[in-house]
Amino acid sequence: MTIAGGRPHAQPFPDLYGHGLRLRPWNADAETDVETWFRGRTDPEFRRWNTPLRITTDLDSARDALRTAVENMADGTSAPYCITDATTGVPLGHIGVNVINPVMSSARVGYWVLPEARGRRVATHALVIAARWALTELGLHRLELDHAVGHDSSCHIAERCGFRYEGTLRGAMWEAGRHDAYRDMHLHARLATDPDVSA
Repeated sequence: MTIAGGRPHAQPFPDLYGHGLRLRPWNADAETDVETWFRGRTDPEFRRWNTPLRITTDLDSARDALRTAVENMADGTSAPYCITDATTGVPLGHIGVNVINPVMSSARVGYWVLPEARGRRVATHALVIAARWALTELGLHRLELDHAVGHDSSCHIAERCGFRYEGTLRGAMWEAGRHDAYRDMHLHARLATDPDVSA
């Protein structure tokens, strides 16, 4: 499974479990997954803090974006997971280990949680699970997390999960809903040699 040192992963990324959650790969052919992706990416809070390269506007654009994410999983450059309730299977959000760089043994992690799942530490628990997997089984050395300056809840989640604040990057991400204006972001990171975290 490990991809460190430039070796591609030899099998599909596994389901991950913990804290009452199941993290499973997204399925771009499942309408429920497309609808969940659409809801998450069009949520006002998501749009306030995130501006993807491809902005989701309807179910068709959601399906296209989700299909691209799944294709990136197939080639080992990204591990996008649907966060679900481990007992009921109800989707709660998304977490992805993205921009996997086997040469530098690094990646970036991002997440969002559906409105009805907020306030239940879903993002915190999912981040702990995904980070532990990425820094052990996947064999990565460094995992980065960034967020727009002012997004205090993401800052708290990052620090609670052992992602140390490393600085402010000026003009490093797009403004909300725009691809022609920029804002600052905070950079956090965890190393495989950092203490493990249980949140």
